[in-house]
Amino acid sequence: MNEIIIELTEISPRDFFGLQNANIDLLKKYFPKLKIVARGSKIKAYGDEEILEEFDTKLTMLLEHFAKYNKLDENAIERVLQSHSKEDYETPASSNEILVHGVNGKKVKAQTANQRKLVERMRKNDLVFAIGPAGTGKTYTGVALAVKALKEKQVKRIILTRPAVEAGENLGFLPGDLKEKLDPYMMPLYDALRDMIAPEKLESHLEKGIIEIAPLAFMRGRTLDNAFVILDEAQNTTHAQMKMFLTRMGKNAKFMITGDPGQIDLPRRVISGLKEALLVLKDVEGVGMIYLDDKDVIRHRLVKKVIAAYKAIENRD
Repeated sequence: MNEIIIELTEISPRDFFGLQNANIDLLKKYFPKLKIVARGSKIKAYGDEEILEEFDTKLTMLLEHFAKYNKLDENAIERVLQSHSKEDYETPASSNEILVHGVNGKKVKAQTANQRKLVERMRKNDLVFAIGPAGTGKTYTGVALAVKALKEKQVKRIILTRPAVEAGENLGFLPGDLKEKLDPYMMPLYDALRDMIAPEKLESHLEKGIIEIAPLAFMRGRTLDNAFVILDEAQNTTHAQMKMFLTRMGKNAKFMITGDPGQIDLPRRVISGLKEALLVLKDVEGVGMIYLDDKDVIRHRLVKKVIAAYKAIENRD
């Protein structure tokens, strides 16, 4: 039986191994055919030579990640172990910057490789599509980029919009006027803003129209200049809505479109404007596209398992 021995010299074995060796247990799950022993400052692995080579490569990547960030958690381990190279989970330092200093000093920054790639795409393009399942940080990262642009006076306003298609609910039965009916539906956008802008300032920006949150229908007939505009939940747009939105783009505007093609709430036989746009615009210069996936989920660890379980049954259909 072949073996390799890796000694931890410049980092704390206790921190790297995790509480009650939790990180080592995760390694064992990913390499079930190896016998892995962590003791003292050494990690020993026994097994087939080819698997040991892969283990050695991944462990080196994990050690480099730990040396850089001084921490290792389950999400980071999974991202590294599912990557083929360092480039898959690391991006240029410029995209790892703090985007916004939020409320109570919260540092808002891209947390995964694909979120950092999203930051890079947005820096290089005026129109970017961010596609991925729930919990991958598409909208949150987008709102952070918008707030950053506003604070740095790159734009004069932020416009956040969604198509008013309800996920199995009917807004008509909710009490109140149109704004009161739509506010709960727009809540994820408000939640992100509340993390990044102090309450009094956010309220002032909303009153003055510096920040606008409105359903997609409100964009018709407008030209959106000097604005950072995010179309959220874009999988629920129709062909006509998506074309209308894309042609609202004015001077000095940044447009970001987020969506999850796996969560379409449109009536049957209605083509998603998002799916169509991804095909129509894939070769257009100046349009960026980034696809986030399960590795980017930064909610509760169970969310990844939920996504994987549903993907399994959907792929069978």
